[in-house]
Amino acid sequence: MTAVWVIGAGGLLGRAVVNAAERRPDVRRVPIASLPWQESSAFDDAARLGVRRLVDERGADEQWAILWVAGAAVTSTPQCELDRELDQFGRFLEIVEQESDDASDGAVFYASSAGGIYSGSSQPPFDESSPVAPISPYGRFKLEAERALAAFTARSGVRSVAGRIANLYGPGQSLEKMQGLISHLARAQVSPAVVSIYVSLDTMRDYLFVTDGAEMVLDVVARSFEEPASFTIKNLASGRSVTIAELIGQLRVILKRPPTVLLGTSAAAALQAHDLRIRSTVWSDLDARDLTPLIVGMRATLDDVMRSVQASNQRSASNRIR
Repeated sequence: MTAVWVIGAGGLLGRAVVNAAERRPDVRRVPIASLPWQESSAFDDAARLGVRRLVDERGADEQWAILWVAGAAVTSTPQCELDRELDQFGRFLEIVEQESDDASDGAVFYASSAGGIYSGSSQPPFDESSPVAPISPYGRFKLEAERALAAFTARSGVRSVAGRIANLYGPGQSLEKMQGLISHLARAQVSPAVVSIYVSLDTMRDYLFVTDGAEMVLDVVARSFEEPASFTIKNLASGRSVTIAELIGQLRVILKRPPTVLLGTSAAAALQAHDLRIRSTVWSDLDARDLTPLIVGMRATLDDVMRSVQASNQRSASNRIR
């Protein structure tokens, strides 16, 4: 049995991990309050209390795992905010090191970014042995976080996994962030919002449905306890590549009409790789699973966005009546 603390439980991946954990008989989620991200001293105090609670309150036959699936950063996030988030993660790891007295019973998972880290790499598809070459500040931030995690494991002896996650999508993705092409495509079909595509339509990505990604996270954490304590990099991806043109085609099948899409240009396109096919050669047996078909995942995402837009419209109408 593994007692887990999900940090970022309110986000797209975090909610899915919480739901997946609740379905598993070998996982017990410890409900710990969200960290106060905007207050430095309060953050450290809350992190220390959370780690102590997780470690101290686990059962005699339980291991403990911290799943860091939090993060507000996206490709366009300013460097100062990336630095702040990296500093918080580093301080958190120091606290874990100080408060976890039995390293052999613990693990830390960090949600990294395959797209950010392999964005400038050559010769796709990219696996864990591929040379990394981030071309954006966001990608370099993720790589530095991985290095901090590796150094933490070397110092503390607590095993850790950096999960380089492909393009995650699904119901519940924030439409306020400038990421998540599938969700933004869906919103453009059910609201006045318009999605502009600034890269070529033959741009290739690996799209991973969020519930599949959550199961992978829990599986790699479980596997880490079967191996000698170390720092491990694992790509979490569907293993299938899809062009943006194919995405638009799938959306047309779902809608039974041409979707609303605008093509344009932007300097930000320089931070986007053309071909980001991802595969994994680490613990590859964990990848032998049935995954959500793309069209099914897109349908679920479209339905969720439609419900969100309708609820927003109803709230606006109610406010006008008042």
